[in-house]
Amino acid sequence: MKTLVATLLLALLAGCATPPSGPQYDRSYTAKGQASRARFLVLHYTVGDRASSLTTLTQQEVSAHYLVTDDPVPHIYNLVDEKNAAWHAGNSSWKNFTQLNNSSIGIEIVNPGWKDTPGGRVYTPFAQSQIDALIPLVRDIVTRHHIAPENVLGHSDIAPLRKQDPGPMFPWRQLAAAGLVAWPDANRVAALTPIFQLQLPDVAWYQKKLAAWGYGLVQSGNLDEQTRTVLSAFQMKYRPTNIDGLPDLETAVLLEALTNPRGALPQPFPAPAPHYQYQPVQSQYQPAQPQPQYQPVQPQAPATQPQPAPAAPPLPTTPPAAAPGSPTAVPATPPVPVQQ
Repeated sequence: MKTLVATLLLALLAGCATPPSGPQYDRSYTAKGQASRARFLVLHYTVGDRASSLTTLTQQEVSAHYLVTDDPVPHIYNLVDEKNAAWHAGNSSWKNFTQLNNSSIGIEIVNPGWKDTPGGRVYTPFAQSQIDALIPLVRDIVTRHHIAPENVLGHSDIAPLRKQDPGPMFPWRQLAAAGLVAWPDANRVAALTPIFQLQLPDVAWYQKKLAAWGYGLVQSGNLDEQTRTVLSAFQMKYRPTNIDGLPDLETAVLLEALTNPRGALPQPFPAPAPHYQYQPVQSQYQPAQPQPQYQPVQPQAPATQPQPAPAAPPLPTTPPAAAPGSPTAVPATPPVPVQQ
C-alpha cells in the first residue's frame, strides 16, 4: 500500500513540474569536422606585483585566461574561461592571422618587466618556480587545443613594434626542451654556419625570412627602424644574449634553420655588386672672362686740315671738230617698233 501511495505521489509531482523553457538540444551526435577556436598561446609579463596584477586583470579592460603569481609556490588563477576571448593581445598578427584575441589563449606571469638604468635597459629574471608551474599549464593547454609549437608565442612576437614581453630573460629554451616551443636544430645550425660565413644575405632576405616565420613587417629592403625592432624581437626569443636588432651571422643562421629545417642547404650568397661612389667630372670648359663694358668711340679731330682736291677741267660746250681724214659719225639706228 505504501508503495502505491509513493508511486502516485511521484506521478503527481511530475505532472506539476514546470517543463523546460527554450529550445531543446539533442547532443547524441558529434560532428567530426570541428576544431578549437584557440590556435595560438601567448605569454606575457604583468609589469607589476601580485596585487597590482590581479587588480589590472580583473578590474580593467585588459584580461588574460590565466595568471601565474610569483609566490614561493606559484598560484595559477583562471580568470577567463577558455571558450571566451580574453583581451590580452591587442593589435596583433602572426602569419596570416590578425587581432589574435579571438584565436588565442593568454597567460600572464607576474614580473616587474624592465627598467632603464645608466647602463641601459635591465630586464627582471623569472623565478624558476614560476617556470616549473608554467610548463605543465602550457602543456595542458596546447594538448587540449592542438596548438603547434611554432604557435606558442610571446607578446613581442605578435606585436613587436609596441611590446617587449615576456622579454629576453624569459627561458624559452626550457619550454623548447619540454617540446612546447619550436627551436632551431643544433645540427642544422652547425651545417648552415659555414655557408653564411662566406657572405651574409642582404636586408631584404632577413625581412622575407622574418615574414615567413610569422612576423608582420613591411618588406622595405632597408635596415629601417621597424626591421631592427622585429629583428630584436626575434633575438629576444632565440638569441637573448644580444638583442641589438642587427642582421648578423647568428641571426641569419637561426632564421634559416627555423624556416628551412630539413630542405636542401642554400647556396652561398653572391658578393654584392661594388658600390661606385659618384665623382663629378671636372669640366675643361673655362667660362669666358667678363669683358669691359663697351664704350662708344669718340670722334677724333684730324691732325691736319684736309687739302681741297684739284678742280676738274671744264667740259667742252661743243663737240670737237673731226680731224681731217677721220670717218664721219654714223647716225643712230632708228628704233624698231615692238610687235604686239
